[in-house]
Amino acid sequence: MSRLPPAAFLRRAQHHLRQAGVIAYATESCFGLGCHPLSAKGLKRVIAYKGRPNHKGMIVVAASLAQLRPLLAPLSVDAEAMCQRYWPGPYTLLLPAAKRVLPLLRGRHRTLAVRVTAHPFTQRLCQALGPLVSTSANRAGQRSLRSAAACQRQFGKQVLTLPGQIGKRRKPSTIIDVQTGRVLR
Repeated sequence: MSRLPPAAFLRRAQHHLRQAGVIAYATESCFGLGCHPLSAKGLKRVIAYKGRPNHKGMIVVAASLAQLRPLLAPLSVDAEAMCQRYWPGPYTLLLPAAKRVLPLLRGRHRTLAVRVTAHPFTQRLCQALGPLVSTSANRAGQRSLRSAAACQRQFGKQVLTLPGQIGKRRKPSTIIDVQTGRVLR
């Protein structure tokens, strides 16, 4: 089981996120790049590091639905039921975004891609730091990075890389549009 970095490292990560910094951390299938989901500067940095188009939007990962609620519009009974059915787990759900969610985070969509993770390290990290942007740690079009060392080589000191072990999943999370039930990935 992956363990969280020491408390001093977590305090450093908290400070880094408050300063609109970007972190790299272990997720279910690869290392992810993340920032605070309401930080415009942090989101711009993630987009720039990845070379990703602004209109695509990003995923937010959390330890619980309660952590995600401030980023979401009120959920229907059906949406709540889907959350209960799929979480925690490797499923990213497209749910209606709250008005406060930045277009850089949701892209051109009215929904926000969110996931309550079952990966023990990522779950404990979100419990300690709050919800995080979670996009694969790689430049757009390149292979996902699977180790802290690979992240450090790719991003250097621009990104604070947390030590940790990725999960056993080979593929990224399944993405489901809650309104239509359609599987997008």
